[in-house]
Amino acid sequence: MTGGETLSRATDSGVAAGVTGVVVVAHGGKSVSSEPTTAWQPAVLRMVPLARAVRHALRGSGAVVIRPRFRLRGWNGEQAQPVNDLAGILDGLGHRFGPVPIVLIGHSMGARAALRIAGHPAVAAVAGLAPWLPAGEPVGQLAGRRVLLVHGNADRITRPQDTWAYAERARPLADVMAIEIRNADHAMLRRAVLWHSIAAEFACRAFGVRGRTGQVAEILRNSASDPHRVML
Repeated sequence: MTGGETLSRATDSGVAAGVTGVVVVAHGGKSVSSEPTTAWQPAVLRMVPLARAVRHALRGSGAVVIRPRFRLRGWNGEQAQPVNDLAGILDGLGHRFGPVPIVLIGHSMGARAALRIAGHPAVAAVAGLAPWLPAGEPVGQLAGRRVLLVHGNADRITRPQDTWAYAERARPLADVMAIEIRNADHAMLRRAVLWHSIAAEFACRAFGVRGRTGQVAEILRNSASDPHRVML
């Protein structure tokens, strides 16, 4: 699998031998749009360095990282098109690789889609980065999953308060870790290295792979003992 694949192509090539898990990195978009996605849209490009960081952290583990594109840029109300897209790719990955664990890492709209589809039987863990989580977003599908929610307190596109409220509703059902990043914006350009480190360490922990040492690793290691969000 290569980065930047469309969802329809992401399950059509390559071999499954030796694959022990899959990370799916899901990009952001718009609340309403029927415009097709392209490889050069900013929301898609933002995931390139993040996927690279996760892939680097997991090197030698047998886990692969894919960075598919949604078919359309928009969520589009009740259609929730990105959720349907992710459902298709998860089913395709199961056919291709068998019953390996899948970790979802999504940004903004992609985070909403990843969290919404987390009840899929192949999903072991899900991370939402600067997620778009309107009031009333369901949490029941998170039962038994490892969940990471990360938001910057300088985000002016999606609301950190919605993320923390979502985390509180999900905690009775799932292993939820919440991290607030000081001065971080929605695009994850400010403090980008920290965003990438958090995502990479989360993927390592989800697969039981030895990650890095340092503050991020320590925080994620102790997540179960800290029911409140952590500020970095």
